[in-house]
Amino acid sequence: MLHQMNPDFLDAKPESSGKTCLESRIVRPRISRRGDGNDYIMNPHWNECSAYEEAYKKSLEYPGEFWGEVGSCIDWSKPWDKVLDNSNEPFTKWFVGGELNACYNAVDRHVHAGYGEKTALIHDSPQTSLIRKVTYNELLEKTSVLAGALADLGVRKGDRVIIYMPLIPETIIAILATARLGAIHSVVFGGFAANELASRIDHAEPKVIIAASCGLEPSKVVKYTTMLNGAMDMIIVPKPKCIVFQRRNVWEAPLLESQLDWDDLLKRSKPHSCVMVEANDPLYILYTSGTTGHPKGIIRPIGGHLATLCWTMKTVYGMNKSSVWWVASDMGWVVGHSYICYGPLVYGATSVMYEGKPDRTPDASQYFRIIEQHSVNALFCVPTALRVIKRADPEILLGKKYSLKSLKTIFVAGEFCDYETKAWAEKAFKVPILNNWWQSETGHPITALCLEYGHYTSLPKFSTGLPVPGYDIHILREDGSKAPQHELGRIAIKLPLPPGCMLTLYRAPERFKQVYFSTFPGYYDTMDAGYIDEFGYVYVTARDDDIINVAGHRISTAALEDIILAHTDVVDAAVVGVPDHTKGEVPLCLYVRREDAMSNEEEINQELVARVRNMMGPIASFRTAAAITALPKTRSGKIIRKSIATLARSKQVKIPSTIEDPTVFREIKEVLQKLGYAKLAPDPQ
Repeated sequence: MLHQMNPDFLDAKPESSGKTCLESRIVRPRISRRGDGNDYIMNPHWNECSAYEEAYKKSLEYPGEFWGEVGSCIDWSKPWDKVLDNSNEPFTKWFVGGELNACYNAVDRHVHAGYGEKTALIHDSPQTSLIRKVTYNELLEKTSVLAGALADLGVRKGDRVIIYMPLIPETIIAILATARLGAIHSVVFGGFAANELASRIDHAEPKVIIAASCGLEPSKVVKYTTMLNGAMDMIIVPKPKCIVFQRRNVWEAPLLESQLDWDDLLKRSKPHSCVMVEANDPLYILYTSGTTGHPKGIIRPIGGHLATLCWTMKTVYGMNKSSVWWVASDMGWVVGHSYICYGPLVYGATSVMYEGKPDRTPDASQYFRIIEQHSVNALFCVPTALRVIKRADPEILLGKKYSLKSLKTIFVAGEFCDYETKAWAEKAFKVPILNNWWQSETGHPITALCLEYGHYTSLPKFSTGLPVPGYDIHILREDGSKAPQHELGRIAIKLPLPPGCMLTLYRAPERFKQVYFSTFPGYYDTMDAGYIDEFGYVYVTARDDDIINVAGHRISTAALEDIILAHTDVVDAAVVGVPDHTKGEVPLCLYVRREDAMSNEEEINQELVARVRNMMGPIASFRTAAAITALPKTRSGKIIRKSIATLARSKQVKIPSTIEDPTVFREIKEVLQKLGYAKLAPDPQ
């Protein structure tokens, strides 16, 4: 019998003796400094809207009490012994000693509470002309049987299962079935090519791979099993067993003798019960950008992650248990893990899975259609999706025929949202567009507007919001000192991080400490730059130079350069992100040709584009390359990529004193201008 801990916790309104903030469009807190130097965000109208400030302050001053209350929103088979153990930072543990199961919390408990016939998932696939609704009852039946099949194949608690599937309900079924056994899932985005998949197989060493026969793009079928078979030929670890879900209404793959058909397997398998695990056991491995050569697999703890996600559905996003929640993302990214699968299901809401594009399946009215047809209450997407719709249907001629009366809010994250797009989208969808900022490493928002704590309807221009309770955010200078208001610096979070953040890196605890905690001891280094204004709002303005943000997908420049440098006619290369109207940012490559190159520049450019597409996949959006004589390098040989990216944006480039040959910028500027960039760029100096 599971320990029931107040299932109505999240539906309770926070108590307040003052007035609400109904008349305030933007709530502007001020900074109040205590004598011990700790900063807490306070609202100047404390008696009118104190719920957020009280919660935030409590989360930092009394974290055990605060998160203990949050932990009660999920079910535990064994209560925890201790809420917080930060005796071995940065390896913070939450809900120590507590035991639970992720699948039970996402599925079983809702069925046991009498909500089995409630719709858990809505799968909308315009390319197949199919809309499918999956109830919590069906989810329980299929996850438990698939868990039995996995157990028959030898999967046990702590084993790894790689999932290589598109955005279909069976992907979530595979995720939950793995979690049901206490095993660890690792979802690989279906757009990744064979070598990217192989690198993850070699690193995770899964006992089983679950794949689909194919995925869908607007103009083609992507044959997953072809890439899977290619990856299996590349790996150096023992070959895992493979289960293939055949999308027979799209494309049925010829199976190898060693591959098992999903449907056949389930017919001869029996349901399996939930295996309870400790709160700090791994739930999944999520590989972030930069996996080529050195995979970086984030480990997510089960207990803190489930509790925090469940809490954010109400507190941050303002949803209730009858809400229809739609995240326009993929299961291969952190947003899919957190807010297509675990967040809404653990909370008990309905999650929409849209297998299509904003503008091409078949037209730019699809977002409007889905909102009306499925009575969507909130949409979470990247700003690129809104830019795409705006470009295709600027006057909303296609979208205006649909009713949006169910929609309350649109949330955006993953990349910079320009003001023009935000203003257009608010007019088009007739709801507030609210930014929030977080990372794969955190698993849930770092900054946002916590809708449950007040009646917010907007944010200051370009702000990503206020710190979510649990995040003690500081802006630090390079020397580690704290920057004053409005000064740009590195965004860092004072330890301990709240529940649900990454536990460590898979098989790399020392790298975990080095990458995230060595620059500013006692802080988590977000590797993002920004500032905080006088009212406490956070502004994220820059990212790590080695990551390109393509429509919300973080692509490693190093991974792209590895592919490009493998070309026999290329001796040196630099990939940077350059502005793109639709995707926000796309990669551009400048390379140095071999003196005795067999191919001309045009031929090499075409070959590089084809090579990246074949080896990384179309998600990289790599289309532009150009040959130059030399790259800007320091005397130690480091390529100064940031200067190229800055020049492409027509901004002033200050040539560092360590540059080996300052004259290379003349040619680079000319080449960028021929490609349509740096048109107004001043000469580097």
